[in-house]
Amino acid sequence: MKITAPHLGNVYLAAKALFDGLEIEYIMPPFNNKEALEIGSLHSPEEMCLPFKIMIGNYIQAIEKGANTVLIPGSCGPCRFGEYCELQINLLNKLEYNLDFIIIDAPKDIGIKELYNRINKLSSKSNKSKYQKLKALTDAIKVVNLIDEIESKAHYLAGYEKIKGECKRILNSCKREALKCNDPKEMIKLLEDYKNNINNIEIDKSKNPIKIAIIGEIYTVIEPFSNLFIEDKLMDYGVSTKRRLTPSWWVKDMALVPTKLNSLDIKKGAKEYLHLGIGGHARECVGETVLAHEEGLDGAIQIFPMGCMPEIVSKAILPTISKDKDFPIMSLVVDEMTGEAGFVTRIEAFVDLLERRKKDALSWS
Repeated sequence: MKITAPHLGNVYLAAKALFDGLEIEYIMPPFNNKEALEIGSLHSPEEMCLPFKIMIGNYIQAIEKGANTVLIPGSCGPCRFGEYCELQINLLNKLEYNLDFIIIDAPKDIGIKELYNRINKLSSKSNKSKYQKLKALTDAIKVVNLIDEIESKAHYLAGYEKIKGECKRILNSCKREALKCNDPKEMIKLLEDYKNNINNIEIDKSKNPIKIAIIGEIYTVIEPFSNLFIEDKLMDYGVSTKRRLTPSWWVKDMALVPTKLNSLDIKKGAKEYLHLGIGGHARECVGETVLAHEEGLDGAIQIFPMGCMPEIVSKAILPTISKDKDFPIMSLVVDEMTGEAGFVTRIEAFVDLLERRKKDALSWS
């Protein structure tokens, strides 16, 4: 078995830790790039969204490196992502790629027994003991928690750093060094060291940077290539950003779904405007916006792929929240035709707007 998985933010580090721990060969696709998007766009139906196309590109690039098994999370919800697995399997079969798919769906959708069978299909290829397999899984979860925490802290402290660019440098160095680790314990130790480094960065508490919440469809807010590296750009501008949706958030949220205790703060924030789950992460988008305002952030940027139905609904609600709360919100729609120049111009204009509002507020106080 030579297994691969599509890119989604920091998931590749957790996947590497897991398969290194299980001693199963893991073939990581090249980091998302223009070539992956072009491959995916060539073979995908035109009306499919950006994440679908990039994922197809990931699979084909990994297949060319020898992958024969794909591991992906599933979804039985109303969002089109619920059909991704079948569509992608059929598409790759038509291209005559002989792949085995292992789809990890929520227990409430497929049942505990079926979930166990699918996980066992993966772990059965490992010669490790049951304890060692469980340890590999817990190590992978620890890895994704650590790297998400480091990334979140770096994105927020970028607005306060004394040495411009230090947060970005530490974050990029952390990811590069972690990828070189071939043992989960080694990776965890390295990430813990970098966590200490980012926590001890010199900050200027007298600064009052612009603070922006990044909200929207989970893939396009987590995967940097799909949003044209918006968080990196905002770090360069000295803006602090906060993003609740992360791979580690997703794991925790999915684990708590059966108890209905998942994301209670987000649900409470969304209740006035969207009290039902309509698929995707539309309710999360609305709830995060309300929470961002309550936490004193200066604005929010919604990012979603062209044609994403849940996010189109949340986009229609956001102007009401903006008016009610006097809270600026900008929506950015991305697809394979999105041009970086226009994208950057809109981001810079939004940051300028928030800076003027902050200056005006201070002059009146």
